[in-house]
Amino acid sequence: MYPEIRTILDDAEERYLRLEEIVALKHHVSSLAQRLQVYELLRDNEIAIFQPIADQLLVAFPQHKQETIERALKNWLGTLRYCAMAMLLNNPMFLQHRLLEWLTDIVQVHQTQGIDTTLYQFLITRLPEILAEEQMALLQPFLAQVEQAVMGTCSAATVPA
Repeated sequence: MYPEIRTILDDAEERYLRLEEIVALKHHVSSLAQRLQVYELLRDNEIAIFQPIADQLLVAFPQHKQETIERALKNWLGTLRYCAMAMLLNNPMFLQHRLLEWLTDIVQVHQTQGIDTTLYQFLITRLPEILAEEQMALLQPFLAQVEQAVMGTCSAATVPA
């Protein structure tokens, strides 16, 4: 559940909602419909999003084994799915607890920092081709959360031009 909605409902447990709480609740409900639309677009276009990225990665990293690139792609498929769910829930803590606590370690262990950095750049270039600007704005904070957590571990990585 949305943390904001839960707070509003918990605060009004033994009383009717005040006008400002009703307005806030209506805002969150309308936002949920928009977020659900973005979630469905991401789900329905997952292959269309990632196939061009996979093709670009194979060109950008010909020296890497295909398994390494596939592992990075699988991680980022999962990452986008977790970002979509966190966006749907409007809950950055969901992303932190379900994904970011282990993903940073995976990137370091498999030493895919360069691939991950490039893949992220390809992803944030590709998504606006699928999502409208206002839809992208709903997802962006969660992508930025991943970038800050994961790409911070990739600061020494170089991105091919």
